[in-house]
Amino acid sequence: MPLRSRYNTNSTGGVTYGNKVLLSIITHAVREISGVSSLAGKGARADIFDGKTANIDVFINVEVKVCCTDVAYRVQENIKNAVETMTEYKTGVININIMGLTFDEYEEQTIQL
Repeated sequence: MPLRSRYNTNSTGGVTYGNKVLLSIITHAVREISGVSSLAGKGARADIFDGKTANIDVFINVEVKVCCTDVAYRVQENIKNAVETMTEYKTGVININIMGLTFDEYEEQTIQL
């Protein structure tokens, strides 16, 4: 079922988002952050509450040479900015789940935690 905005943009109707639009925005925001090597497992999940608040879970692998806490914070901030700029949704909780470490950006060796 499409995500429907509660805000009418004009007197002729409102805005409706396809199911994958919000996830595409989130995925793009994650991939923009240096230190994220890839999305992991489920990738991302978003739940909409009250028709206007998005709670988000993201599953990522990070490069071993970076500080996981810093990467997670930058991912959260980038997702918040992207979602709130590109849609009418506000972000609620943004959970970053670090699922593995990648040792070399040229290798696909990842240790799953």
